[in-house]
Order: sequence, then structure tokens, then C-alpha cells
Amino acid sequence: MSSALAIPLGRDTIHGNMPGRTPAPTYRHAAPSGPWPWMDFDVDPHTSSSGSVEVDKSWKGYPQNIFGNWTPDQVHRSKMLAGRSSGTCKIYRVDVLKDGTFDEGIASRALTVPPDCRDECWTYVNAERPRNVRVRSIFVDNMTIEVLKMLGTKYVVEPFFFSSSINWIPSRYQEAEKENDHITIVLPFIRVQQGRKMRPPSVQSSNSAPANFGPAPLEDSNQIIDTQAPLPLLSSDFVLVQDLLAVHMVRHVESSTIISYHPRQRTSAKRLQSLIHRTGKSVYWSKMFKTSSDPTLLLLAYLWYVLYAWDETFEELYKYITWLETQVLSTNDIRLTRQLHIVQAHLLHYRSLLQDFQKSVKFVQDTRNPAMSALSEQERNESAQILQREAKSLLSEILRLDNQRIIQSDRLKNVMDLAFASVNIDDSRYTKKLTEATVRDSAAMKQISYLTMVFLPANFVSSVFGMNVREFIGGSAPETLPRYVAVTLALTSFTAWLVIALQTYSSFHPPGCSRWRRFGWPICYVWNKLRGRDSKALENDV
Repeated sequence: MSSALAIPLGRDTIHGNMPGRTPAPTYRHAAPSGPWPWMDFDVDPHTSSSGSVEVDKSWKGYPQNIFGNWTPDQVHRSKMLAGRSSGTCKIYRVDVLKDGTFDEGIASRALTVPPDCRDECWTYVNAERPRNVRVRSIFVDNMTIEVLKMLGTKYVVEPFFFSSSINWIPSRYQEAEKENDHITIVLPFIRVQQGRKMRPPSVQSSNSAPANFGPAPLEDSNQIIDTQAPLPLLSSDFVLVQDLLAVHMVRHVESSTIISYHPRQRTSAKRLQSLIHRTGKSVYWSKMFKTSSDPTLLLLAYLWYVLYAWDETFEELYKYITWLETQVLSTNDIRLTRQLHIVQAHLLHYRSLLQDFQKSVKFVQDTRNPAMSALSEQERNESAQILQREAKSLLSEILRLDNQRIIQSDRLKNVMDLAFASVNIDDSRYTKKLTEATVRDSAAMKQISYLTMVFLPANFVSSVFGMNVREFIGGSAPETLPRYVAVTLALTSFTAWLVIALQTYSSFHPPGCSRWRRFGWPICYVWNKLRGRDSKALENDV
């Protein structure tokens, strides 16, 4: 792995509200290949009056001053200019000179653009660049509408770059391929953000975050799985947020330009500018900048930042999954499965983000720089070899990240199986106790049945003897106590004999015996008892 960014990236500490959810991307508006950008198909274009509006040809008329197919209605629907701040904007720069070194003076200065200094900013943007600058990186914090229009007009930036960046739409494309070209990469990724006492937004805006931040709240009835929302790690102060790398590069024979867009509450322009500037202090990268004349090499440093962010994400996610495993083993709480499923859903979402990351690196690797045709064949070959080698290194690291994601997904499945198995074991224990209680109740009911069987013949006989039958038999009543006892004993004995004979399993006869053997059980039972007594007597004599 390259040592260019082998430093802690640092984690923004945020207070107050947690960063909100990102919008679901509308991929059909991702690139200029779509012939109807942000068009409302329910509106007839012939009845629209937008075509008769006079367009301001200055920078204030962007994007219609350069891209006439972008009507005001389409610009409004794309939200390109909606919600832009009207406050102070800051512009940071990094210049890579043609000898491969970095301009230390310009990196330490930032341009502050107040709302009332538009003309001065436009003059600054149009200022002639020193001829020894190979590539200039521009980082814009708090991009205002005016700065957006100035940069778009100055560098002829396709409006798709701003619309895709503002709407978090992954995209990558090349345009205007002649002596120079434009390449755009909009790449969402996940990074770790630290914040104490953070409050999640409302349920409608970010529903994968629990109501309280910390290890305690493991359940939330209002919680839904929203992979576009931040993922709080309940075992720590960290939260996994979706960030955005949005860069537009103008590759030119004389000097190239990289413009980066930075959403609010995400990676700041100053932070990314500091990291990109530090690549010039890396021995490994400084040698490559001196050897290679391709300005695209600097774009790979931006992608390395994305890789570092992903790597930190999976490190913290590994710790969180380990904590969840411990909780499952120690508590056997079925409510933990909600958290497991939330993390699993986010991992599935990360798969698509990693695929976009891989496609972006391959796009940079395979997209030829037409400005390199002005150089000698040897310089082109050396630059191409370096770019291919570094791109392959990035691709191998992305493959490693995806393998980490697969392993963590498998671990989650194992933890979920463990949680369900633990619950099933508890249910089995509870069922066993219920079965034992049922057996005890059955034995009690059996005893009651035997008592009923004993008293039933006597009750029956007493009822018969209590009947008035003189009119039928004549004479005095024949009921006497001896007769009552005799009939009761006889009927009780008959009932006991019949009940035992009809039972398939009984201690009075062996299991599986014939019906005749069961009906003759009194004789067989007495015979077995006598034979057993004789056998014991013989043993005692011996």
C-alpha cells in the first residue's frame, strides 16, 4: 500500500444533531448521456415559455449561458441552485508544479469570498495561472450560488456534476475529448464520524438511529431500516455516515484543474486540502509526481482518501459486531436481532457502494488522457505505467475491503443464528417444564378417575336400591344391606377387571400380549406372583 496517506485521517467531532440521511440516488440523471436531464415528462415542452427567456451571457447566466438545453425548470428540479448558502465561501488550493513539487505558499492561503465581493471573486477566478503549474486542485467550502456559477462558467463544467453532487448520485463520465477533456467522479462512501451526545433527526429523516445514543437503547418501536441514514455504533461514540467525493477534472495540455464539492456536515474542504497537500511530502508519491507528467495521478490521491475512510469504517464495524456477539452470548435477548438486521442491511448497502468505488477506479485507469499526446512516447509510457500500477494497487485494496465486508456479513449471520438458537433453547426448557407439569396433572387426574371408578358402582347400586319397584315385583321390598354390599362388591370387581383388561399398557400384564391374555389378567397375575414366590424360596434353600 502506498504511504502517501499513512497518517490518521482524523475524525470530525460533531455536537448537537446527527448528520441527516442522504437522498436515494436517481441514476437516470447521473450523466450527460441521458438526453432529458431532470425533465418533467408531464409538461409539454412546446407549451413551456422557458425558451423565450433571455439568457444572461455572463457567469450569472450559468448554466443556460453555456448549456442551453438546461431550462430554468430543469435547473429548479435538479436543485442545483436551491438551498445554496448565501454566506461566506472559502476556497482552498493545492498547486502541483511541473517538476513534481507542491507550491507551499499557495497551500497555506485560503480565499474568503464574502457575499458582497462577487466581482473580486470573478477577477480572482479568471486570473492567469503561473505557467509552471501542472495541476491545480480547488476545494470549495460552503459553495454559494455565485461561486458555483463562476466555476461552472470559467471551467465549462457540465451541470450534471453539480446536480449529481447535490443529489448524491454516483456517476463517472468523460466529455469533450479533444486535445483536452473533462472527467467527473461522484462517489458516495462511508466513513467514521465521532460525536458525543448526538441527537438523531426525526423518525422521518433518519430512522435507523435509536432515540438515545449509547449502549442502552437496543429497541425502538418506531425504528425502520434506512440504509441512507447514519448508523450509530451503540458500543461507542462513533457513527457511520455516508460521505461524498465529488470531483470534476479538466485535463489540459498546459495546466489541469480539479474542482471538489463538499456537502455540509461531511468532509470539509480544508481537511481534504490538507490531506492532498501532504501527498507531496510522501517520499513514494513525490517520486511518482516527478516521474509522471500525467495530472490524473493526483486524482488517485483523492480515491486513496476514500479507501482510508472505508478501512476505518470496517475496523469500527468489526468492534461493534464483536460487542453484539458478546451481548447475544450474555443476555440471550431476542431484541438484539433488530440491531443485527440493521447492521446486515447496511452491509448489503455497502456492497453497492464498494462496487461504485471499484468502477470509479477502473474508470480512471481506463480513461485515456488526450492531453498526454503532446508529450514524447517515453514520457507517455512511463506515466501510463505508473497510473496503471497505482490503479491496480487501489483495486486490490478494494477487493480486500469487499472480502472484509463478506466476512463481517457472515459473522452477523452466525450471530443471528446464535441468537435464535439461544431463544430456541430457552423455549425448549420452558416447554420441558410445561410437559412435566402436564404429566403431574395427568397423574392427578388419573388418580381422580380411579377414585371415581371405585365409587361409581356403589353409587349406581345405591340408586337402583333406592328406586320404588314394589308395583313391579310385588310384596315387601327386597332391599337389604347384605344384598347391597354383595352387589356393590361384585359390580366394583367387574368394573376394575374390565378397565384393566381394556388397557394396552398396564403393570398387570406384559406389553404386546394378546386380548385373551389381557382378559385373563387376574389368573395370570396371581399365577406369576405364586411362581415368583416359589422361585425366591428355592433360591433361599440353595
